[in-house]
Amino acid sequence: MKKSKIWILSGVAIAVLVVGGARLLSQRKAASAPAAATAAVTPVMELASTDVLTIKTQALALGLPVSGALKATQSAFIKARVAGELVTLNVREGDAVQAGQVVARVDPTEYQARQRQAQQQADSAKAQVDIAQRQYDNNKALVDQGFISQTALITSQATLNGAKATYMAAVAALDVANKALDDASLNAPFAGQIAQRLAQAGERVAIDARIVEVVNLSQLELEAALPASDATQVRVGMKAQLQVEGLSAPVEARVLRINPSAQAGSRSVLVYLGVAGRDGLRQGLFAEGALGTQTVQAMAVPVSSVRTDKPQAYVQVLENNAVRHVTVKTGARTEVQGQTLVAVEGLREGAQVLAASAGAVREGVQVKFTAAAQ
Repeated sequence: MKKSKIWILSGVAIAVLVVGGARLLSQRKAASAPAAATAAVTPVMELASTDVLTIKTQALALGLPVSGALKATQSAFIKARVAGELVTLNVREGDAVQAGQVVARVDPTEYQARQRQAQQQADSAKAQVDIAQRQYDNNKALVDQGFISQTALITSQATLNGAKATYMAAVAALDVANKALDDASLNAPFAGQIAQRLAQAGERVAIDARIVEVVNLSQLELEAALPASDATQVRVGMKAQLQVEGLSAPVEARVLRINPSAQAGSRSVLVYLGVAGRDGLRQGLFAEGALGTQTVQAMAVPVSSVRTDKPQAYVQVLENNAVRHVTVKTGARTEVQGQTLVAVEGLREGAQVLAASAGAVREGVQVKFTAAAQ
């Protein structure tokens, strides 16, 4: 009995030793495996030459952001100046018109009749003036000869004055009738294009009813609202680069006027920028850009190259074919050829910075190029 217990205890001790040894061996292998893997594999990233930017000091035009809809400097609604049936309207949207061109007519029949009536009344009044004048001249001759009293001359003078006043009133009425007849024809106030047609031939229109809208696209304006603190930096003649929807190339604008009064409520100041007309520009298109106020010399990188996934902003710099993260201090932003640049401090002249296309790269990663960096 004692001998069997000894054998059992010996077997248990051997099993414990075997299990412990195996566990210790596995732990040693697990600890040595990462070190071996690290020593065997070094991370290398392959980039194109376009993924690296060489930084240098350049002139940056700093400016104020402006935006708004373009509006034609010359724009007008042609309205009916007399009531009546619109008998002629031959222009449509997009048609070109010249200054003074007749674009529509209201039925002139009634106004022609009134003009003839006023003309006849003026002729009648003129005839009465002639009669009164002859009567006065005769009475004056008789008074000079002593055949009639001075009272008769005074009476004929009053009659003559009344006839003249009646004639002048008739002439004024004729002028009014002539103007009403002229107003039946609606003329373009300036050369341009028809933007809207708001009535149709055959309609009866009232006074001041809108018929068509005419715009002149040779000069357009952008009305931009600026904070009062920024408006103090703006001067007439300053230039701006605008990006207009639908156009790939930027458009140059210039400050034409500055409103002398601030807007009620917002306290913003309206600044009016002029844009020369060109193909593709239309009234109502949205435009945005920057109004240049000063030029500074600074090192700048695309704003997309500045990373913010750390407590402090940094850029990924390539040094000795390895990536290093360099903390930078950002400054003013500006638009250059459609790209947003930001001034940075903390980089040396000629530093090579990874573009946004390279993505996030761990510090220390080795880099090789598919083509030589430019």
